Amino acid sequence: MIHRFKSFLLGAGPALGTALLATAARAEEAAQPVAAVAAPTLDSGATAWMLISSALVLLMTIPGVALFYGGMVRKKNVLAMTAQSFAITALVTVIWGVIGYSLAFTGDNPYIGGFSRVLLDGLEKGSLNGPIPESVFWAFQCTFAIITPALITGAFADRMKFSAMLVFIGLWSIIVYAPIAHWVWAVDSNAAAVGFLGKMGVLDFAGGTVVHINAGIAGLVAALVLGPRKGYGVDNMAPHNLTLSIIGASLLWVGWFGFNAGSAVAADGRAGMAFLVTHLATAAAALSWVFAEWILRKKPSVLGLISGAVAGLVAITPASGFVGPKGALVIGFAAGIGCYWASTTLKQALKYDDSLDAFGVHGVGGIIGAILTGVFAVEAIGGTAGALEGNSGQVLTQLWGVLITAAYTAVASYILLKLVDWTIGLRVTPEEEREGLDIALHGETIH
Repeated sequence: MIHRFKSFLLGAGPALGTALLATAARAEEAAQPVAAVAAPTLDSGATAWMLISSALVLLMTIPGVALFYGGMVRKKNVLAMTAQSFAITALVTVIWGVIGYSLAFTGDNPYIGGFSRVLLDGLEKGSLNGPIPESVFWAFQCTFAIITPALITGAFADRMKFSAMLVFIGLWSIIVYAPIAHWVWAVDSNAAAVGFLGKMGVLDFAGGTVVHINAGIAGLVAALVLGPRKGYGVDNMAPHNLTLSIIGASLLWVGWFGFNAGSAVAADGRAGMAFLVTHLATAAAALSWVFAEWILRKKPSVLGLISGAVAGLVAITPASGFVGPKGALVIGFAAGIGCYWASTTLKQALKYDDSLDAFGVHGVGGIIGAILTGVFAVEAIGGTAGALEGNSGQVLTQLWGVLITAAYTAVASYILLKLVDWTIGLRVTPEEEREGLDIALHGETIH
């Protein structure tokens, strides 16, 4: 019928024919069956990559952070230091399964998630999160929830009770980490931002605010609340075994490809670019830190080389899915120099004992990376232009994300630390600290 009507129109006057033909075309289109919205389908390639990425990120904490930090403390505290990373892995995994994941990634409230996945209720074999099983997404995000509080331990090394550490980290993962993860990363079924920082347009591809600024600020607060180690500034507190720290830093560098490239949640070009810029920025930061140290202190230290590499990994994290190679190089060089300054000059000037520079590297590196993401973001890579492409407002948006995250983390961490101190006590006794935490807390030692 519609085709015969078209033939009639072609013989009519041009104006009338054109108008009526358009109406007929719309009628014919409307007559076609409406296509159903495609349901999410499993992508086996993306799933395989995300399984690998999850394992790589877990490798970053155990044994990566454990060895990196363990080599930097004195010999009498190495077991206690590494045990903290291992214990946090176990503790946060259980918390993430019971409540943390639900608070971070469910619901439509802009400030906190819901309770639909408490005890992982409703998470089944066939449940999908985009192109991957929700179980894989849960595991990937669990490794982020693990490493974030593990980074904090570097700030209070050598002086916090093991029991206090467990209580503080357990509460912190629920009250601080889960809400901030929700603010930045929670999305609805259409991949639209749910959290209020995400709605503001804050860019954080893999954890500049959620992981590094969050952990760095919490670490600084913990160092201030606990006070300096006994003998700080007087006794020799040099690392006991930098070989362990080199192995740990190397594992962090390799594992970070899962951290950043895995945050694409796909095996695609964006993941490849994130991999590339992560490698470039890390190398640039290692060089800029060690050359700054070489110039100012006349010797390039091994500790400086590996600390610079970690600073670069930290700074490129928020930017990794948004910037290109040129931006990555600038971010890396800036992070190496900025974190070197924070870990030496700033720390000495303000006289706080951030034992292993959790704030100097992760806090400052995360801030540098988050702000420079707003400068170097490339629309063709991540969908958002930065200041260099005419969107100068993105820098202000990034700054707001940094300030809000830092303020909430600082206040909440302070309250939690004071609560633990008032109940079970935070710090070991002076005698235990002098003896060493390995023997005093765990009854074990290395020879």
